[in-house]
Amino acid sequence: MSKIIFLDVDGTLIDYETKLPESAARAVNQARANGHKVYICTGCSKAEIEQRHLCDLDGMIGGNGAYVEDAGKVIMHQGLSKEDVQHIVDWCNARHLGFYLEANSGMYCNDYMLEQGPEVMIKYAQGKGANLSQAKELSEQFVNSFIHLKGQDLYRDDVNKISFILSSYQDHLDSKEEFKHLIANTWGGKGEVALYGDLGPAGITKRHAIEVLLEYLGADVKDTISFGDAKIDLSMFECCHFNVAMGNGGDEIKAAANYITTDVNDDGLYNAFQYLGLI
Repeated sequence: MSKIIFLDVDGTLIDYETKLPESAARAVNQARANGHKVYICTGCSKAEIEQRHLCDLDGMIGGNGAYVEDAGKVIMHQGLSKEDVQHIVDWCNARHLGFYLEANSGMYCNDYMLEQGPEVMIKYAQGKGANLSQAKELSEQFVNSFIHLKGQDLYRDDVNKISFILSSYQDHLDSKEEFKHLIANTWGGKGEVALYGDLGPAGITKRHAIEVLLEYLGADVKDTISFGDAKIDLSMFECCHFNVAMGNGGDEIKAAANYITTDVNDDGLYNAFQYLGLI
């Protein structure tokens, strides 16, 4: 029986230096050749994914569930309203916080992101195991991927979600209070050591997006398998039949998994695909 496989991207399909392990590409290619469908299910929007060098896939879920695509066809796209984007932009600018708008057409940043982003992204990369030289290179690549906009040009109507730098954890707590009708998350670290906050539309989760895709495909949830490495992937685990945590994943995702494979750079994906009989 063919399976439908959902892969988180960073730390799952690719490593934290955005490199695709050869064994992971081989596993995905062989699984698809065997008749299984493989989708990425990520917090990244399409513009960011298109900058990565990934293997061929059957489609994607992006923006933590805001966007669903199958074989190049858009199945669902539910982003922030222009009014919400303007409110968030103005709120971040008033607090002098760097931010970027995550849209399928590109990643759009403010002045503060160009100033604050390089240092914060170095911290992020080092937190994922990169040495200082690697971290600086990854930071430069990340910041160079932004499209810099000013003033009202940032008031866009095509935004999936917005990530902003935390000057302290209080910024995240204040965002939850200011934008009660939206979903507020953090990333880049646990709890008060998180580096970023993000804001997205309510009701948008990886779980919801998977359910939308399964309905479109006419597929049964019993044929689903998900792979993840972080807390944000728990919503995938809530709806998929079998769930795999990467060896480099956090304690919460491992506790929720049916199976724990090896690290992303220790043939983690390939080993799990073999274990599950996908290849």
